[in-house]
Amino acid sequence: MRRAIALFVMLVLAVVASASPAFAQAQPQQPTSPSKLPSRRANYAWDKTLLRATFSFRDVIVDDSNILNKLSSGIRNVIALRAYVFHEGDERPVALAVRHCEVVYDLWEEVYNIHIIEQGRVRDTAAVNVEGVIRQCGEARDLVVADRSQLTAGQAYFVAAIVDVNPISPQLLEQMRRWMSRPRGSAGAGSGDAIFGSFTEVFLRQIGTTDRTLKFRTQDVVP
Repeated sequence: MRRAIALFVMLVLAVVASASPAFAQAQPQQPTSPSKLPSRRANYAWDKTLLRATFSFRDVIVDDSNILNKLSSGIRNVIALRAYVFHEGDERPVALAVRHCEVVYDLWEEVYNIHIIEQGRVRDTAAVNVEGVIRQCGEARDLVVADRSQLTAGQAYFVAAIVDVNPISPQLLEQMRRWMSRPRGSAGAGSGDAIFGSFTEVFLRQIGTTDRTLKFRTQDVVP
C-alpha cells in the first residue's frame, strides 16, 4: 500500500514538473515599451490647436459579466480612462487626457444616472438600459488629448490608454481629480505630477486594485 502511494505521489510530481515550463511559457509577457501594447483603431481630428481622439474600450465592460451585473446593482460604479500621448520611440508621455465616468442605477426610477468628467467639461446624463451606459462610458468621443504646441510637426505620436473599472485607490482617484481640474488643452506635465510618469512608472506599476484594467495603444498620428 505504501509503495502504491509513493508511486502515485512521484507520478503527480512528475506531471507538475513537466507542465511547469509550458505553463510559464503560456503566461503573457509585460510589454517593454508603450509601442508594444495591444493596438486598436482611433479616429483623430484637429479642432483649431487641439488634437481630438475618438476610440472605443467597450470590451472592458462587455466582456465581464460581474461588471455588467454591478452596473444594475444600485451601487456606484466608475470607469476611469487615462489617455497618454507618446512620441513614437519615447518612454515618457508628452500629454495626458483623463476621463471619469460614474454610474449609479436608480432602483426606483429604473434609470442609470451618469456623471462624466473630462478636462474642462462636466456632464450629467442618463440611460434607460445597459447599452446606453456602455455607449457613454465605454467610448471616448472627441476627447482632447493634446495641444499642437506639445507636438512636433512631422513626428509620429500615438495614444496609450489605461482603463480602470472601479479603481479603489484613493491616491489614484485624487490624482485624476486634480488633473481634470486643469483647463482644457493644458495637458502637459508639471513637476510633482504623480499621475504623469514614464511608461514603466505608469503602465507597469499598479496603484491599488480595480475590478478590471485594460491597456492598449492606438495607431500613429502625424501632425
